[in-house]
Amino acid sequence: MALGLFLNLDSVQAQGTLPIYSDYLSDNIYLVHPSAAGIGNSGKLRLTHRQQWTGNSDAPSLQTLSFHNRFSEKVGLGAILFNDKNGYHSQIGFQATYAYHLNFGRDDALDQLSFALSASYIQNSVDQRNFIITIPDPAISQIVESDSYFNTDFSIAYHGLDGFIYFTAKNLLLNAQDNENRDYRNINLRRYLLNAGYFFGWGKNFQIEPSIMFQYVGRTKEKLIDVNTKLYKTFGENKRGFLALSYRRSLDNNGTQALNQITPILGLEFDRFLVSYTYTHQLGSVVFQNGGFHQFTLGINLFSKRARDRGYTPNYNQFMYKSDN
Repeated sequence: MALGLFLNLDSVQAQGTLPIYSDYLSDNIYLVHPSAAGIGNSGKLRLTHRQQWTGNSDAPSLQTLSFHNRFSEKVGLGAILFNDKNGYHSQIGFQATYAYHLNFGRDDALDQLSFALSASYIQNSVDQRNFIITIPDPAISQIVESDSYFNTDFSIAYHGLDGFIYFTAKNLLLNAQDNENRDYRNINLRRYLLNAGYFFGWGKNFQIEPSIMFQYVGRTKEKLIDVNTKLYKTFGENKRGFLALSYRRSLDNNGTQALNQITPILGLEFDRFLVSYTYTHQLGSVVFQNGGFHQFTLGINLFSKRARDRGYTPNYNQFMYKSDN
């Protein structure tokens, strides 16, 4: 039963753009919210690899390569390449983002309203030639299909002092076909995200960032909530570590099958570089297996400018800077 639940969640996401995991807490919020493109004082290049249900053949996995940067006072651009595989189903996609930032002129802190539009091209594939069943059925085991489609996301964000709020609407143009039931009816795959938090900087050595994210899925009427806390600790002049804890729960009354998971994240920033590890563990009495989901993130910050300094380094800035521009 749990397997069906998680495959259902992933299948809905796979027909849209990127699945929504907790890796946005690894200084990778652009993967979730396009309006983050160009936020901060540096361009951010990030590589991720996620592996679910380790030890199981054809378990879901996801790889992403993303970059975003501010290219003028008001314009940010970003791009994402991703490869999402789930058993005999896979998708490869490219997403490009244009963000427009309105700065309200504060010199001591970020005071900015941002708008962004992303366009995606996705190639979907199904290859069930190696599908193992007791009684061979060509209608199942010989299915090889491939199709492609375009999609768009819209996002808006506001950063004031060290607080932030994001709203993103995903899969605005996409009405996929229900190939499983072969009736080719349109499916509403829109997903709405509301994300807010505040960064408390208590001196240069220790900071804390509580946040919350709410999701609403149009097709299934699912409502999900993430409750997060992220702690930062400075180690010397060029290093900062962070520890995050995210709790995700479905707000639907599904009894023991309700999505319920906890995700610790451990990361280190040193000079221009970032490395982090994410582990997601399912909670409750009905789970697929005792093993969890593992993700690694590698990053490098480019074209850095001087960070705003109020006795600490805000979360949207690179920890260290290399120029005085």
